[in-house]
Amino acid sequence: MTHPSEQTTQQIDRAIRKIAQKFPYADDTAFVTDIHLRATQESGELLAFDDDDNEINRCVIEQWIDNKDEDFYESVTDVLRNRLKHSHELVDSMGIMKPYSFVLEDEDKETIAELYVADDETIIIGDDLMKDLDEDLDEFFKKLFE
Repeated sequence: MTHPSEQTTQQIDRAIRKIAQKFPYADDTAFVTDIHLRATQESGELLAFDDDDNEINRCVIEQWIDNKDEDFYESVTDVLRNRLKHSHELVDSMGIMKPYSFVLEDEDKETIAELYVADDETIIIGDDLMKDLDEDLDEFFKKLFE
């Protein structure tokens, strides 16, 4: 997939704002652990759901309609991560009990990537959040026992 068009970034930013509007900051925060985003290659739809599979938002990203790229989800992951990072102040101030995540799923509700984690202490933006943890622990224990 080519770089996102200006229209695509505007549509994604609008979707992020609409999701955030559903969870305004309040003293009694909502208990929603994650926001599940589903991107559909054929229809170009970007849907958002809460943990109970209730639809929060739905929009169509025209650039994604009938996209046949094999790396569709990798491209979508990069674009969504970038837009969430760009909107971090809005995303971090949502009225949801922290930590909470934005997770990208395919049409079968299978997790593709964790896009963004909002936490009171840290904000993690990155690929696989636990990537290389096993190797790091193995190396730590190896040095510890030497």
